[in-house]
Amino acid sequence: MSHPFKPALVYLLLAAPALAAAQHPVALVIHGGAGVIERAKMTPAAEASYRAGLGAALDAGYAVLEKGGSSLDAVTAAVRVMEDDPQFNAGRGAVLNHQGDAELDAAIMDGSGPHAGAVAAVHHVKNPIELARLVMEQSPHVLLVGDGAEEFALEHGVVLVPRTYFRTERRERELEEARKAEAAKAKAAGITASGTVGAVALDRAGNLAAATSTGGLTNKHLGRVGDSPLIGAGTYANNATCAVSGTGDGEYFIRQVLAYDICALVAYRHLTLQQAVHEVIHEKLQRTGGEGGVIALDPAGHVAMDFNSAGMFRGARDSQGKRVIGMYGDDLQ
Repeated sequence: MSHPFKPALVYLLLAAPALAAAQHPVALVIHGGAGVIERAKMTPAAEASYRAGLGAALDAGYAVLEKGGSSLDAVTAAVRVMEDDPQFNAGRGAVLNHQGDAELDAAIMDGSGPHAGAVAAVHHVKNPIELARLVMEQSPHVLLVGDGAEEFALEHGVVLVPRTYFRTERRERELEEARKAEAAKAKAAGITASGTVGAVALDRAGNLAAATSTGGLTNKHLGRVGDSPLIGAGTYANNATCAVSGTGDGEYFIRQVLAYDICALVAYRHLTLQQAVHEVIHEKLQRTGGEGGVIALDPAGHVAMDFNSAGMFRGARDSQGKRVIGMYGDDLQ
């Protein structure tokens, strides 16, 4: 004689994986650059504008996760919003090199592979993060640069724009100041984020992703490439450990493979995400004279946003109801 509750038990057993997936936490963390970001030197209007820009990116990315979308789609959406916002150093608002042109870098990484794609030193790509994703999904390569990257963009229907699209009044002014006074005078301006934007996300399937986009350094040498498009330096994601996007002194991030190092500490020394981030930023990076910060997520949805600079534009939102945005060193404490 069959058990009267057997059909119900079978249904629950079969439905359990789907129910568990539906209950998996989702989270999105973003950054808009780290550097000299001080409350005393920030006007109320500028602060409100930066917070609004961060909020728009945060909500755009989280809306993807909330609807059951992938972490890849979420980080792409968040970074694309910041690339289109001229107050951040990526896409439209990218800083200018010594020749007065924007040279754009971006990377994206899917922690489920892991798979990665990146572009560097492109001049005409409106949203470099979208091209980086195409490199990952539509080519056998990881990194394309310069003219080759833009030829690939044309082959795949990516929006290209004239170089003048990136020549905003603010970036031209900053370039002129940098040419005259180099870094010392620039740091006295009050808002000098080491421009990069980024996002990390965890979706309902438990997949992690990371994305980073940047214009690099004001007045940089032609052809200089920073950490953002270098997998393991400024961008890294692996479902087994964490997803990381960095911002700051790119050369230091490159030399120390900083993003990967955080995930390696989680994997091999079994540190918590926060412990790993703190050790890398406040011990390793600090010891060598580097400045900057990272955002990070682990498979359980734990968030880390840490930096050794005066401030970092940042925000986080998750399925537990948290939605926070910070700029200064003492925000979100």
